[in-house]
Amino acid sequence: MSVLSEDQRIQILHDLVAIPSVNDHEQKVAEYLRKLLAAHQIDSQILPVTGDRANLVAEIGSGHPILGISGHMDVVDPGDADQWASDPFTLTERQGNLYGRGATDMKSGLAAMVIAMIELAAQGKPTKGTIRLMATMGEEVGELGSKHFLDDGYMKDVDALLIGEPSGWYVAHAHKGSMDIRFTSHGRAAHSSMPEDGFNAIDPLLQLLQDGNHLFREMNHETNELLGPLTFNTTIFNGGSQVNSIPDKAVAEVNIRTIPELNNAEVKEELQRLVTIQKEDGAQIDMDVYMSQPSRSVQGDSALADLAAKLGQQYSGKELKRGGIAPVTDASNLLEGKPKNYPFVIFGPGNNTPHQVNESVPKKMYLQFCDLYQDLFDQFLNA
Repeated sequence: MSVLSEDQRIQILHDLVAIPSVNDHEQKVAEYLRKLLAAHQIDSQILPVTGDRANLVAEIGSGHPILGISGHMDVVDPGDADQWASDPFTLTERQGNLYGRGATDMKSGLAAMVIAMIELAAQGKPTKGTIRLMATMGEEVGELGSKHFLDDGYMKDVDALLIGEPSGWYVAHAHKGSMDIRFTSHGRAAHSSMPEDGFNAIDPLLQLLQDGNHLFREMNHETNELLGPLTFNTTIFNGGSQVNSIPDKAVAEVNIRTIPELNNAEVKEELQRLVTIQKEDGAQIDMDVYMSQPSRSVQGDSALADLAAKLGQQYSGKELKRGGIAPVTDASNLLEGKPKNYPFVIFGPGNNTPHQVNESVPKKMYLQFCDLYQDLFDQFLNA
């Protein structure tokens, strides 16, 4: 018999969504989870990072194998709340879906993992091995929380890793990398009637971005069997302040999704080469790589992946595909130094609404994962 009823499981997700942990305030989520776990005799520890930001770690069981499970506590900004059909921070049920910011990315996955731990602990499980929950802050911008878990040694003895990102009925074992880069072009201001007295900061920056598009879009033939091609996109551009003045400064930011065949270091080297070409033509452009997370890919036939696919088929009634996903996860940090045959999956409740208005998770799927995780964790540790 379950410790937590269906209504209680929904309430836990409701409570988590109600905490507006928008790129901050994860400590409030951690405090809620600590109290919830403590109410079921499970010890946990809040690990402060900075300000109102913290990680949380909790364990049940003892010894090896150690199964690491991880989910992030932060969410992205809901945007214009008026565009939502309901309050983004109030979990709302409509037509079989649960709506709210973080409902799919990824407070449902986090809640399901915690609920699975509570249910297993109440049964005196695991009888073999350890389940280690690593709830992270700062995943949405830079994966800072998982970097702290890595640096503090929490992954050194972990034998397998599951990240509960919203894959839905799909088992992923690879994801792209991500780079955020800021280019700042410096020029010399002048009246637009006398442009020869100045140096337009926009011109070389436009050329640099055009060269980047040519190199990484038109000429790039590298692709990954699981992840597809690298993508290069300018997402922010600012230059000038007055229409009749030559701008002395322009700034552009780009996001690049990398693959193992064209990794972050190689991309940085190529972009630095393009910057150098512009400098040789008299431009002054600074390049700042302010976020860089590598792509990750392991073999897709591990015992953990096989079991996830098997149980997923039992719960969903359909055969699950396996492969890679484009979004970056905390695995960028947590898998550092792990071999290609390391047991790792991205597997959690959700759909294709992350970061969107009216983000949602199927209610049935969320409740299924609460039970599926129990089976997955217990069977993997006892295999």
